[in-house]
Amino acid sequence: MKRFAALFAALDGTTATNAKVAALADYFRTAPDEDRLWTIALLSGRRPRRSVTTTELREWAAEAAGLPLWLFEESYPVVGDLAETIALVLPEPRDTSDRTLADWIGLLRAQSGRPSAERKAAILDAWERLAPEERFLFNKLITGGFRMGVSQRLMTRALARATGMDEAELAHRLMGAWTPETVSYRALLQANDRAGDLTRPYPFFLAHPLEDGPEGLGDPAGWFAEWKWDGIRGQLVFRRGALALWSRGEELITDRFPEFARARDWLPDGTVIDGEVMAWAGDGPLPFAELQKRIGRKAAPKKLLAEAPAMLIAYDLLEAEGQDLRAEPFAARRARLQAMTAVLPAEAPIRLSPEVAFADWQTLATARAGAKAARAEGLMLKRRASAYGVGRRRGDWWKWKLDPMTVDAVMVYAQAGHGRRATLFTDFTFAVRDGEDFVPFAKAYSGLTDGEFAAITRWVRAHTLERFGPVRRVPPELVFEIAFEGIQPSPRHRSGIALRFPRILRWRRDKPAAEIDTLDTLKSLLAARG
Repeated sequence: MKRFAALFAALDGTTATNAKVAALADYFRTAPDEDRLWTIALLSGRRPRRSVTTTELREWAAEAAGLPLWLFEESYPVVGDLAETIALVLPEPRDTSDRTLADWIGLLRAQSGRPSAERKAAILDAWERLAPEERFLFNKLITGGFRMGVSQRLMTRALARATGMDEAELAHRLMGAWTPETVSYRALLQANDRAGDLTRPYPFFLAHPLEDGPEGLGDPAGWFAEWKWDGIRGQLVFRRGALALWSRGEELITDRFPEFARARDWLPDGTVIDGEVMAWAGDGPLPFAELQKRIGRKAAPKKLLAEAPAMLIAYDLLEAEGQDLRAEPFAARRARLQAMTAVLPAEAPIRLSPEVAFADWQTLATARAGAKAARAEGLMLKRRASAYGVGRRRGDWWKWKLDPMTVDAVMVYAQAGHGRRATLFTDFTFAVRDGEDFVPFAKAYSGLTDGEFAAITRWVRAHTLERFGPVRRVPPELVFEIAFEGIQPSPRHRSGIALRFPRILRWRRDKPAAEIDTLDTLKSLLAARG
């Protein structure tokens, strides 16, 4: 754990990408195999299963620190992070330990299902043997809120430097449903040892936002355009009779969309299709809200399957007849995909994403203006000569989205952030006017500068009306412009409305609260959405 704590300190102490890669690469060269494996897992979103509740942790930490529980609870919102609060209030350890990261994770996993008294004894004993910085990481492992400020792509780059392996190949080997309980570090990095993982997807290639229009991209003839669909990005994998559907977040979602099981009857063996999972009826997509009803379910009931049938809108072919096609030009992959989908029967749950033809950029801009009618978010632009890369790389794929919808609203609640923003109020609830009342309709926490967050924090502290744990109610005076990508009805919210991807566009210091938008404004946007 000492080596892992030193790595965390090195990563937390710099914002320089090269320094982070160097620290990670050095760690991957020297750490034991089991620690390397768990570090890869943690940095790719694979967490040990939680065996202790946060309520238990708060109670045990307060007792170990000799504090009344109310005082611990008051300290928690000030610090903003439970793991850090516990590490700060606990007394100095009475012992030390040379146990590795994998050893401590093994201890946590062993607590699952044990009586509360035994779990308490194990956690208290661990706290007695870990230095404060190690305790913090140990607590993070318990709570599952582990973040190290390192993307999976950056971690993969460091692992490639440490092992001498190709970065793109490593990215592919790290995909799939593996866990540290099911594979060793050596097996993870050796393709032959994972030959049985038939449904492993490829790393997704992501597009960059196109902010200023496509004129700077050069000759339009070198580009392909299609709609940017508003669904779930997914890969449909079919190899040797095994079929799986993966989301972009590497979540296996096959069981949530049983419609795709029929693809076994029509797809050639050794096929991987990249596309968008949509709720689809007839010849067009349903609103994202219909698809959202299925996202959080392990399995969809028959009624929901009938109301929101799923369709894969295919826009790239990554593998055909077992051959990896990613290095081929997009135009060649598209041609093979078009030929494959052309012979699928009408009842197949797979359709080719149609090309949006254009001769010049102005024609394309005109087409983009009609995206809403097609129930799309805008356009995707792909260089016809481009290979299918890994992660988000500038130059070959662009997303040219419609301008977001916006409303002006007032902040009515504020909550402190986490990590380096734990001392600032950064999480806000916004409201619009409804007659003489203010109706909350959205939460947002991004879009402002550190200086603006600091100024708002000072204002919140001086104008707090009520406190509800870490949340403070403030008078409806500060006005903000809120941007969002979508709007839908929601009976769960008091406003009757839910927004998709809300964010703060700017602080409207120039606008009084009397001039903000109303609930009727939101309802008119909802009606216009169709």
